[in-house]
Amino acid sequence: MFEEYKDKEGQVVNGIVQRVEGRNVFVDLGKSVGILFPSEQIEGENYRVGQHLKVYLVRVESDTKGPGLLLSRAHPEMVRHLFSLEVPEIFTGTVEIKAIAREAGSRTKIAVFSAEEGVDPIGSCVGQKGTRVQAIIDELGGEKIDIIEWNENVEKFIAAALSPAKVLSAKLFEAERRTLVKVPNDQLSLAIGKRGQNVRLAAKLTGWKIDVMSDDLPKITDDTQLTTDDQSGETSEKIATEETAPAVPVEEVATEGAETKE
Repeated sequence: MFEEYKDKEGQVVNGIVQRVEGRNVFVDLGKSVGILFPSEQIEGENYRVGQHLKVYLVRVESDTKGPGLLLSRAHPEMVRHLFSLEVPEIFTGTVEIKAIAREAGSRTKIAVFSAEEGVDPIGSCVGQKGTRVQAIIDELGGEKIDIIEWNENVEKFIAAALSPAKVLSAKLFEAERRTLVKVPNDQLSLAIGKRGQNVRLAAKLTGWKIDVMSDDLPKITDDTQLTTDDQSGETSEKIATEETAPAVPVEEVATEGAETKE
């Protein structure tokens, strides 16, 4: 039985809630029972006995009483596997998920890409009339999902990651793996997002620290702008440091990524 579940490690499996003890949820997977700890639950979700549930099998541990199955609904990889189940193009490899940034129960950003000519990676994930992505949103209890197109050009990728805000320019500080982006003044709040969530997820998705400033500031030196750290995720004021490289205009940025409705 251990080997049977070990083969399913890192996959999404179906189960039924067997019992709830305190905040721990025990899920019957057929031949064994897994546990969903509070840290692996989607914030705000309530679980009831008999409820059918999709869960991500994080790890299988050997135990004298049988395999110990550690489950998750908050893991970023759960989103990847749900898309693989709903989107044939992802299942076959025609469309690839390059990166995922998730704050479970609230919002997820995913970056998708296709090397095949004529394939629309965003459209494939959204589906006709949004049916594919909506099925995943429903499975995750209404969690918002932003789908953007991955780009090997860092400036364009970062600009797309900040969608739905429009990025006017991006300046890279490669040694620090940090970028300073300029957005229209009326979109500064949109770029940062509620409690810094949009820029925080964009930083996680791209792997770059992102500083945001509005275009009504004429220079990108000695000016105060809002910034986020991709590790701490906290938003604060910061003074930009001048570099010799000029700001890089971002042209033809794919900001048409799919964003779920509020």
